[in-house]
Amino acid sequence: MPNIIPITRALLSVSDKTGLIDLAKALDARGVELLSTGGTAKTIRDAGLPVRDVSEITNFPEMMDGRVKTLHPMVHGGLLALRDNPDHVAAMEEHGIGGIDLLVVNLYPFEATVAAGAEYDDCIENIDIGGPAMIRAASKNHGFVTTIVDVQDYGPLLAEIAEHGGTSYAFRQRMAMTAYSRTAAYDAAVSGWMADQIGDETPVRRAIAGTLAQSLRYGENPHQAAAFYVDGSDRPGVATADQHQGKELSYNNINDTDAAFELVAEFDPAEGPAVAIIKHANPCGVARGATLLDAYKAAYDCDRTSAFGGIVALNQTLDGPTAQEITNIFTEVVIAPDVTNEAKEVFAAKKNLRLLTTGGLPDPRAAGRTWRQVAGGYLIQDRDNGHISAADLKVVTKRAPTDAELADLLFAWRVAKHVKSNAIVYVKDGATVGVGAGQMSRLDSALIAAKKAERMAEALGLAQPLTIGSAVASDAFFPFADGLLEAAAAGATTIIQPGGSMRDDEVIAAADEAGLAMVFTGMRHFRH
Repeated sequence: MPNIIPITRALLSVSDKTGLIDLAKALDARGVELLSTGGTAKTIRDAGLPVRDVSEITNFPEMMDGRVKTLHPMVHGGLLALRDNPDHVAAMEEHGIGGIDLLVVNLYPFEATVAAGAEYDDCIENIDIGGPAMIRAASKNHGFVTTIVDVQDYGPLLAEIAEHGGTSYAFRQRMAMTAYSRTAAYDAAVSGWMADQIGDETPVRRAIAGTLAQSLRYGENPHQAAAFYVDGSDRPGVATADQHQGKELSYNNINDTDAAFELVAEFDPAEGPAVAIIKHANPCGVARGATLLDAYKAAYDCDRTSAFGGIVALNQTLDGPTAQEITNIFTEVVIAPDVTNEAKEVFAAKKNLRLLTTGGLPDPRAAGRTWRQVAGGYLIQDRDNGHISAADLKVVTKRAPTDAELADLLFAWRVAKHVKSNAIVYVKDGATVGVGAGQMSRLDSALIAAKKAERMAEALGLAQPLTIGSAVASDAFFPFADGLLEAAAAGATTIIQPGGSMRDDEVIAAADEAGLAMVFTGMRHFRH
């Protein structure tokens, strides 16, 4: 097997015609014979270039609405034959099979068809059969055949041919790997869609695929290699955002920015501005306000120490005054649906600050899945799109919350959903005033959140911590009364929690004795 294989005959069959004519012209100029099918052949021919229909070499017309056109020994023999194997060469000569040195295929747009909400039968018709079969055949025979499945590889292909007079074995290997990745992703999309269509939540095999968006300098730590892959979905967020300025996002930036934007999306912009500040995937401040500037200041005042070097997410268009306030401390990333020119000018002076816009907010109630790797496998679950309204709450204490307390309870509950368990969130007047996250004991989370509030009160020169008169959310039930009593000692007047503990009666009695109003949601929000 030689290292360099000249390209003398190519088969081009593409759904995405981007760059097709330029590629065909370049190949034709090098004397490459062009074979093609259907619409691809017509496009090449309409450009005035010579091309042979595959039906000419198979002696069979395209049939069954194009379902059958390349599934033929004249095609697959030309792709699979080992050119240094005498038996293969003899078979080619006996049956008049010409070798195919280059295959350029991109597949029917199945993923785009599904994303557009097409009917079942239309999706089925957009499942490519001949394309994957040819790709797999050509890629298997990469010792002699070059396989191109991505438009972005047309340029490298032509550069390779210009430099070597053909393609090198290393190039063909790399393109074969890319090709198999594409067919694997394609099959994953089809199988996942079919599982959804038949309502199978736990199919025997679950395939996950992604496309490289960015090679990262490192992962969570410098000794860990990392990369960012996207799944092709259009959910607004860090994967679909436009970056206006700043350095490349790091692994931790991407993780934290996603957490921040998903949290702030809990607050409908039609109900007013909201801001979330995230550090290490946990909120260190979340608030609503009359303006974005007011919301940012209130969020910042929850925990100014942790906000340094954090991620800021906004639920409305970022304006100049808010941008100016954000620049008063070091901030890693700012993400918002949109940004004004004034805000861009403010941030321009902060070259390292990353500014992202998404064009919209993710729907916190939309269905979806998340997955996490464990040793020997991975866990898949539905996205936590649970939502609680005032009508869903059950008052379990003698005293019911006031309207103002109820508003803060619901705010705290939305934030607690995005805090690592065990989560305790204190809220007052539409702003977090203490957050306890990720502790092994719920009591410790309550203590830490209260202590943080005390320190901020000292820093802000307040007479007392803002936990006095606050509402508290717990992401899961209080197994004992101690955590609730700690919240009461910190000044909380009302509690929201799922309920469901064996000691609920004991916890309710403690709340009544402390004069608290408490409501049960019946829904838990663990976040590990």
